[in-house]
Amino acid sequence: MKLRLLDGLPFVSVAIIAQGHAMRLKAVLLDTGSAGTILAADRLAEIGLTYSPHDEVHRIRGVGGVEFVFTKRVEQLMVGELTVEDFTIEVGAMDYGFLIDGTLGMDFLKSVGAVIDLGDMEIRAR
Repeated sequence: MKLRLLDGLPFVSVAIIAQGHAMRLKAVLLDTGSAGTILAADRLAEIGLTYSPHDEVHRIRGVGGVEFVFTKRVEQLMVGELTVEDFTIEVGAMDYGFLIDGTLGMDFLKSVGAVIDLGDMEIRAR
């Protein structure tokens, strides 16, 4: 899958299947500096993936500050040919002052053995 540069940052499109519903998130930051994959709560609410009392809540810290997120298991997360099943994501507000559907973190990248090729501006399997 080709990477898209927006304001100098690499973005990808992510497909997700959760609770039997599918959606595509087009503005997901490819973030090797993020341990986990975080997706925007308002976007996931469109397919009914919302907070429930049994969800784990975590406080995460990053360049943008501190944020509370909850975790959800999803059936599939796909970036082009890279697919992982039964995967835990974090869900947060992601109110960073610009349009972003999520961040694709090292948890996903390592689990699929992703190769990030900046010469060809693409992400693929090894």
